[in-house]
Amino acid sequence: MPLLQIRDCPEDIYKKIAHAAKNKKRTIAQQAVTLLEKSLGQEQTNTARRKDLLKKIKEREIPDYVKEAPADAWIREDRER
Repeated sequence: MPLLQIRDCPEDIYKKIAHAAKNKKRTIAQQAVTLLEKSLGQEQTNTARRKDLLKKIKEREIPDYVKEAPADAWIREDRER
């Protein structure tokens, strides 16, 4: 997992993160990651995001011309490029 180091963090922000971490029974690092996820719109877990993506893929309409074409025709067309 990548390492993120923040230098020159304002003391008031550090104290707020530390206080929130204590209230949620998390480490300061865990709280910082949680806050970053929320601010980036990634509140879902990785597993939940993957499940949502797979669901979207399954629900996607596949055009008839794609369904009807044999796979070897697609491969041949690609190789001829």
